[in-house]
Amino acid sequence: MALLRLVLNVVWLVVSGLWLALGYVVAGIICCLLIVTIPFGVASFRMANYALWPFGRELVRKSGAGAGSTALNVVWLIVAGWWLTLGHIAAAVGLAVTIVGIPLAWASLKMIPVALAPFGNEIVDSEVRREPWQL
Repeated sequence: MALLRLVLNVVWLVVSGLWLALGYVVAGIICCLLIVTIPFGVASFRMANYALWPFGRELVRKSGAGAGSTALNVVWLIVAGWWLTLGHIAAAVGLAVTIVGIPLAWASLKMIPVALAPFGNEIVDSEVRREPWQL
């Protein structure tokens, strides 16, 4: 299973992961221009890391996330989330053209929730065992 994830991550990186991560990095740099928007830049850099190596990791809701993260997510959606989501959809459509690309397209679609709402969520290894109340 680990070998399959490694192969999928390497193919992902070459085919679309680098370009999607570059989009997140550009968004992060733009967000870091103002002091007020630095949290958005940090979240964008965290998502770029996920976009580079998505297989074997998943998005989970952070315990204790409240109204503050919701407000930040609304601002993020208006400023950057929608165009990053369009990038994931475009990549998924392009990847799904071939049978080999279908798992890669699924990975691109799996990243849409984090592209839309990065605050109040965290990216964890799929191998890490979580208790039911931590989901």
